[in-house]
Amino acid sequence: MLAGSGIVFFSFIGFDVVASTAEEVKFPQRDLPLGIGIALSICCILYMLVSVVIVGLVPYFALDPDTPISSAFASHGMQWAVYVITTGAVTALCASLMGSLLPQPRMFMAMARDGLLPSFFSDISERTQVPVKSTLAIGILAAALSFFMDVSQLAGMVSVGTLLAFTAVAVSVLILRYVPPDEVPLPSSLHESFGTLSTQSGDIQEVAILNFKDYVNHSDNSQHLIDNGGRSIARPLLQKQITQDEQSEQKRRRIAAWSITAVCIGVLVFTSAASFELPRLLRFTFCTVGGGLLLCSLIVLTCISQDNARDSFGHSGGFICPFVPYLPVACILVNTYLLVNLGGGTWIRVSVWLLAGELVYLFYGRGHSSLMNAVYVPTAYADEIHRSSSSHLV
Repeated sequence: MLAGSGIVFFSFIGFDVVASTAEEVKFPQRDLPLGIGIALSICCILYMLVSVVIVGLVPYFALDPDTPISSAFASHGMQWAVYVITTGAVTALCASLMGSLLPQPRMFMAMARDGLLPSFFSDISERTQVPVKSTLAIGILAAALSFFMDVSQLAGMVSVGTLLAFTAVAVSVLILRYVPPDEVPLPSSLHESFGTLSTQSGDIQEVAILNFKDYVNHSDNSQHLIDNGGRSIARPLLQKQITQDEQSEQKRRRIAAWSITAVCIGVLVFTSAASFELPRLLRFTFCTVGGGLLLCSLIVLTCISQDNARDSFGHSGGFICPFVPYLPVACILVNTYLLVNLGGGTWIRVSVWLLAGELVYLFYGRGHSSLMNAVYVPTAYADEIHRSSSSHLV
């Protein structure tokens, strides 16, 4: 049943299309979660109701795997319903294909803006304000794949890609909540915040470091007391406390990083042992080791505190994911189990596709990436820059 759910998962993909149109939404922080949640709930209810009706007409083992719905009505003498259902299926298939073609050109457009793909994919039509060239290229590629490959093979590849993306998002949530990066790349639009010095990347990086040192020195100078004679008296106890806090923070980050790694390893060992045909004793051993590692890591993540900068990461109010770390870990566990059960043939085809993507990155994206000459500044200093630029805009 769980092995088949990896293929049935194909019916639930496409709801992330709503997220890919974030630039075209007036209030994305409010409308995107509502759109995804409402669309997913409606479709899930419809899927369950159709399944109840079909199984009520014909036993599940007697269903025709090619045309289950229409054959179920035909077995009860309702031939008129066969034509209606077939017409609706063709229409729904076309709508599903159009929905699948909507997000991919926009993803390619975002990647082209970052320099990972040629600028051809980021061209926006002046008349329609959509990436027409990217849409045509993706459509031709999708048509070629559908012509040469079987539908079940394509469904397996799409399911693997979507499950991998969801698993990566779940792991990223844990990383951003517990061990967000200490340095972030600064957008080119904020380089002027460093002053009117040279705009070369090396000079900007040097100015950023000097400004950050000034920022730290200013913070250190404010941590002094003034005696009756107007002389500054240092606060050694406060400085010692800051040093201890920094050491405890580094220790917390190391524990969290190792715990997240242990979660991923434990999930992989547990799901692999539960799926593959192994001797009973060996399977029990691997399941025990993997499950124990997963459970202990989850307990550690629950006990340690999350990073203080998690709410301001990204400078847009942060993100809200409930039930951390339970929900991300459960997502990783379920998705990994479905991935393991999708079969070797699907993984071979996906591996070839991933290899093609790696070659594109190595021979083009790596050399043209917008982060090649990016300025990396400490997170605390980046927060100051973003706040100052926002105040100037206001």
